[in-house]
Amino acid sequence: MRDDLIYLDYAATTPLDPQVAELMSAMLKNDTSFANSSAVHIAGRRASVIVEQAAAQLARLLNCAPAELIWTSGATESNNLAITGAARYRTHRGKHLITMPTEHKAVADVFRALETQGFDVTWLSPDESGSLDLQDLDAAFRDDTTLVSIMYVNNETGVLQDIAAIGERCRNRDVLFHVDAAQGVGKLPFDLASLPVDLASMTAHKVYGPTGIGALYIADRPRCHVEPLYYGGGQQHGVRPGTLPVTLIAAFGLAAEIATSSMATDFEHVQALRERLWAGLQPIAGVVRNGDAENSYPGILNVSIDDIEGESLLLALEPLCVATGSACNSQNQEPSYVLRALGRDDALAQSAVRVSFGRMSTESEIDFAVERYRESVERLRAIAPGRAASAT
Repeated sequence: MRDDLIYLDYAATTPLDPQVAELMSAMLKNDTSFANSSAVHIAGRRASVIVEQAAAQLARLLNCAPAELIWTSGATESNNLAITGAARYRTHRGKHLITMPTEHKAVADVFRALETQGFDVTWLSPDESGSLDLQDLDAAFRDDTTLVSIMYVNNETGVLQDIAAIGERCRNRDVLFHVDAAQGVGKLPFDLASLPVDLASMTAHKVYGPTGIGALYIADRPRCHVEPLYYGGGQQHGVRPGTLPVTLIAAFGLAAEIATSSMATDFEHVQALRERLWAGLQPIAGVVRNGDAENSYPGILNVSIDDIEGESLLLALEPLCVATGSACNSQNQEPSYVLRALGRDDALAQSAVRVSFGRMSTESEIDFAVERYRESVERLRAIAPGRAASAT
């Protein structure tokens, strides 16, 4: 990492794996992979082989068939295509949908848009740790329910949902189950041959691949289908038409192949780093851990602190690159809607800092983060107007 910053915002995006960067560089400089993979000439056929190989690599990571994967521009498009496409396709059955208010905005905002189009959405509140109560889900099902969307790993807190149990309940009622798996794919096991999941969104840049390329899993089973969001040349079975970005797809494939072999080692690495980080932050007065300490992905730690303003803390922490919440909502200074849904008051939600790390993170970076956080809190408390007044 560059000497002038320490990057601990892996939940927003991950650095390129060096092998992935090398592959992309070679393809962009010396290859004929710029060709349209739909073309029938030799260059097009070579590009098509590259796309097929990448689909096979990603399919091995997910334990699914390559034909069940649709390439997209990223998880945001995948979420939009899955939710809107499935909801529209199944209007003959009903227009009732189920999700949670703690979903990523690329999911939550899709449901809000569908509400304006005549769909009825049930928003299931999490418990104080961020988990879905399965009894609440059971009570929410109706005869006209067509789709449930619950994320695998929460992007702000790392909390894991019981995807297997949720999917089984959906399967028993012939309700499609969509999972935003962007934060989990390549980091945690996600076996689509055994999980009762119908639709799953993912993106390369959360797993050491490039931005601009993602995928949507559509299970090859009866009544599991989505309507396209737009139309064109009929590529990818007409579900998501357009000329494929071959270099990006190849990079995603390689990132998936690397993740398949390094997942267990990566998990142990981030688990050790989170324990080290929390051991350093926990003794600081007023620190509160957000989310479930046990049932969560260890590459994310979210903490709030009493009597500290979040934006000031974020600036004081530089050169640490951390987040106050979802990167997609970072321009909005409102307190985290995820943490408010967990019952945090506005002050604690607004002071939250998400530290996320991964394959390239080091113990020395974690130690620096602990010291910088402690120093920043002490400095901001020392100059806080209320504390200055009480001290005189």
